[in-house]
Amino acid sequence: MNYPSSDPVSGTGRLVAETPPGDNAAPLSVSELSQALKRMVEGEFGHVRLRGEISGYKRVASGHAYLALKDDSAVIDGVIWKGSFGGIAFAPQDGIEVIATGKLTTYPGRSKYQIVIERLELAGEGALMALLEKLKAKLAGEGLFDAGRKQAIPFLPRTIGIVTSPTGAVIRDILHRLADRFPSHVIVWPVAVQGDGAAAQVAKAIAGFDALPSDGPIARPDLIIVARGGGSIEDLWAFNEEIVVRAIAACTIPVISAVGHETDTTLADYAADRRAPTPTAAAEYAVPVRADLLATLANLAARTERTARRYHERGRERLAALARLLPKRDALLGPQRQKADDLGARLDRALAARIARARMPLDRASAVLRPAMLDRQLSVARDRLARTERLLSAVNPDGLLQKGYVRVSTRSGTVVTSAAAARAAATVTLHFGDGTVDARLERAGGKPYDKGKPDQPTLL
Repeated sequence: MNYPSSDPVSGTGRLVAETPPGDNAAPLSVSELSQALKRMVEGEFGHVRLRGEISGYKRVASGHAYLALKDDSAVIDGVIWKGSFGGIAFAPQDGIEVIATGKLTTYPGRSKYQIVIERLELAGEGALMALLEKLKAKLAGEGLFDAGRKQAIPFLPRTIGIVTSPTGAVIRDILHRLADRFPSHVIVWPVAVQGDGAAAQVAKAIAGFDALPSDGPIARPDLIIVARGGGSIEDLWAFNEEIVVRAIAACTIPVISAVGHETDTTLADYAADRRAPTPTAAAEYAVPVRADLLATLANLAARTERTARRYHERGRERLAALARLLPKRDALLGPQRQKADDLGARLDRALAARIARARMPLDRASAVLRPAMLDRQLSVARDRLARTERLLSAVNPDGLLQKGYVRVSTRSGTVVTSAAAARAAATVTLHFGDGTVDARLERAGGKPYDKGKPDQPTLL
């Protein structure tokens, strides 16, 4: 089969590519061209510094970040690998003008060129202030600077935690001022106050103090002072970092911020429960003057004593005034005494009348009781008693015993009045005039008596 081909003279297109006469160069693949462009770009622009505004910044899960740098008329993509973030002193944000240092390269997968950023810096103090304002607005919008969430500073903290550099004038000034005003227990958490990693150290120290248990071996502070000396905005930048601001806002221990001098202001100052213009002023805010407290206590003690004495004197005066108004004792008790005397006299008369009334029936009864009448009555009573004795003597069964009669009874004392009763008892007691004898009933011949038979008993 024949296919149409292009005429090199007329330029008519061909279906199958052919190498033109005199051209021995083979066509390049896309990858070959991309690699050639990559080598050329990286060789020509191995190290560049670009000034531009950050746009479309995002950090992905792998830790890498992607952004674009733009000016009024051009845009270039950029990438920050995860390992380069340690050298960046601020958190990149859209709209911030920066100077990016790195190398140009191409991305063959999209036919793009981009800058691999190795260092990122703010493009002047204006850009730094813009970043500060953006971060301030963001944190204020979250309520981290609200007055309603600020804690009261304790009047007399037992333990004070200080987050600052362990060397330099700041810590010496704070300790000296505390010693002058009110010696306190101080715990210093040493940190770097500027440079790489300073913000992370300060935030960790604040969180570390807050995490101390109240009953642990290290005393938990009642107050924290975050301090450093003065410097430029770049020197103080660690205290504008979001990590520090959030650590102060989240701390449950009251925090005094004393960063820089009076004219220096950081975001840490807005988040703290109180801002001090200098580290020395922070120490003055932390504790009162001990000598002033002692003088105040002495003054209060004197005032209390005077008040108590005055109250006592006024009470005594009021009591004396009331006593003068009270009637005299004799005037109060006189009527009662007279009434008691009247009642006593009436009682004597009433007793005498009652005795007189009781004596009258007694006298009437005693008039009847004459000796002759009593003698007659006694004589009648004696005669009646004598007759009763003779009758008893006549009917007394024991009287017959003196004449030879015997009274028979059971061992329990029941009188035996018949032979049947004697056979039933088997053993009886015989009562004589001069005593008793026990007897057992038997049959004739010495055999035991079998009660119920008519045999006559034999007395033993």
